[in-house]
Amino acid sequence: MDASDPEQEPEPVVRTHDEIEYESVDAADGMKKGVLLDEHAGAPNFAIRRFVLEPEAEVPRHTNAVEHEQYVLEGTYTVGIGDQEYEVEAGDSLLIPAETVHWYRNEGGESAAFLCAVPNGDDEIVLEDEA
Repeated sequence: MDASDPEQEPEPVVRTHDEIEYESVDAADGMKKGVLLDEHAGAPNFAIRRFVLEPEAEVPRHTNAVEHEQYVLEGTYTVGIGDQEYEVEAGDSLLIPAETVHWYRNEGGESAAFLCAVPNGDDEIVLEDEA
């Protein structure tokens, strides 16, 4: 199936948890990402990713070219969006608009995890130090 063909209806996809591979995020010590669904798995419009933020992990200030919708699965951590800081916990949802500076910090003693949905395609990430 060619997920980029708008004329073709997508096929149902089920991926089990043991099919998901997690990779360390280069710019963030203590963060791992697993891609649950995206265009490579047959999802025509959006990617859903699961991030794990280990205790004491920090993700530097950065922007993304696309918006992010996030849902906190477990744990508690701090997210900065623009000039505001928010303490988030399991059950909280976030919208981070495209090109908005944001960052994460887990000061707790337990891992945190969240889902992140983004449009398929390129998502240029710019660290604030590089801007």
